[in-house]
Amino acid sequence: MNLVDVTPKVWDRILAVRRDQACLCCGDWSEGERQALALYGALAQPHEARSVVAQIGQSLDGRVATVSGDAQDVSGPDGLAHLHQMRALSDAVVIGVKTALHDNPSLTVRLVDGTSPARVVIDPDGRLPNDVGLLADDRVRRIIIQAVDKERPAGVEVVRLPRGEWIAPRDIVRALRDLGLNRLLIEGGGVTIAQFLEADLLTRLHVAVAPLLIGAGPQGLTTSPVATLAQARRPVTSSYALGSDVVFDCTLSAHTAPLVSCQNMGA
Repeated sequence: MNLVDVTPKVWDRILAVRRDQACLCCGDWSEGERQALALYGALAQPHEARSVVAQIGQSLDGRVATVSGDAQDVSGPDGLAHLHQMRALSDAVVIGVKTALHDNPSLTVRLVDGTSPARVVIDPDGRLPNDVGLLADDRVRRIIIQAVDKERPAGVEVVRLPRGEWIAPRDIVRALRDLGLNRLLIEGGGVTIAQFLEADLLTRLHVAVAPLLIGAGPQGLTTSPVATLAQARRPVTSSYALGSDVVFDCTLSAHTAPLVSCQNMGA
């Protein structure tokens, strides 16, 4: 497993691919840079323009926090940079209200070059206060998906969707695409990611594992159990060493397109 090396040169290329202005095949790259092109280039390609990707960071024993709820340092610095790079390649980052209330995340790309995506909170019952930081006006789109009639601050877009036990993930994806948001990053928490996974909406799943043992606490991803291992999902998976963390890139979509090349672009 080779170390991913996201140099400024290779990140500029990946952002250009994201804008459909470059290919992934040309250039004189180190082995680490080629690993970066493989990992992030797959997310930046034109055929991923209607993608739903999830990312979760966890410990070696599959935990995302301690029993007391401390999740501050589960991911190492390279794992955090990886998350910000995924945000920079997305149109919108989506979280559940529990994550918003507990972590109060900023959901920006402050650790890397790029544009911060729209911030989306799934809040069926209107539990999210209007004065939380992620609803502050910083010229980034802010969207609340809710099933109740709750007024939100000026500039915050409200999407009303019906709910049963939960708001249907397929309805959420459709509503966000109607708003022009096609590259979606489902960031958390684990329950929210599991809902999109079990609805067969995820095209990719990134599991970033940090080298620590927590012992107890909430699990990163919990899905409906299977009776036999033959029934288990077995996505096509590649692993990448980030430095402080290791990321498993799992392909879940039925169709995967080739990497962008000069031939693909008609150059």
